[in-house]
Amino acid sequence: MHRNVPRIARTLACAAVALPVLLVAGCSSDSDNGGKDSDSPSDSASKSKPAKVAPAKFKELPDSCKSIGKGTVKDLVPKSDNEAGKRVGSGDTNDSTSCLWSGLDKYDYRQLTISLKRFDSEASLGTGDKRAGQFLDERVGETTGNKDNKKAKDSHVADVGEQATSVSYETKKKDSKGKSEDFTGERLVARTANVVVTVDYEGAGFEDAKQPKPEDLKKKAEKAAKEAITNIK
Repeated sequence: MHRNVPRIARTLACAAVALPVLLVAGCSSDSDNGGKDSDSPSDSASKSKPAKVAPAKFKELPDSCKSIGKGTVKDLVPKSDNEAGKRVGSGDTNDSTSCLWSGLDKYDYRQLTISLKRFDSEASLGTGDKRAGQFLDERVGETTGNKDNKKAKDSHVADVGEQATSVSYETKKKDSKGKSEDFTGERLVARTANVVVTVDYEGAGFEDAKQPKPEDLKKKAEKAAKEAITNIK
C-alpha cells in the first residue's frame, strides 16, 4: 500500500490547476512519447522543402540552321535546294529549334533534319541532364516504335556527346504524284549535358538508282551530330 503513495500523490498533483509550471512539466514525463519532443515547426518546414538540383549547364541553344557548316551540308545533301536550311517550327533558340535541308543529285535524294532541345533543372522533375536523357530514350522509341519503319535496329554510338543512340530503318514514302518510293533512314540522338541533338538523315535512289547504304548514312549522321554538339556553348 505505501509503495503506491508517491504515484497517487503525483497524480493528484497533476490534477491541480494552480500548481507551478515546473510541476506540470514534470507530470508530462509519464506520457506515451517517453518525454521525447515532437518535431518542431522548423523541422517540419525543412522536410517539406523540395530538394535542390544542380543547375543546367547550357542556358540557350544555337540556331539549328547554323549548327553545321556549309561544307557538311554539301557533303550530306548534295545539290541542296537551300544550303542555309529551312527552319522548322518556331525556331525558339532558347528552348528548341530544328532545321531542314533536302536536295536531289540526279537520282539520289537526301534529306537532313537537325533538331536541338534544351532542358532546365527542376526540383520536381530532376536535373536538366536527367530530363535530357529521358528525352533521348523517347526519341529513339519514336523511331523503333513506328510501324511504318521496317527493319528498325538501334545501337549505341561511342564518342558522340555523353550519350548517343543510332537507329537504322527502311520505310516507304509517296511523292507528289502518289508514287511510292523506298527510303533508307538513320536517326541519331545524342546528349551533351542538358541538350539533346537529333539528326534525322534519309536517302532514296529514284528511277531504280541504288539505295544509300545504312552504314554510309550512319557515318554522315555522326559527323553532323558531332559538329552540332561543338556549336553548343
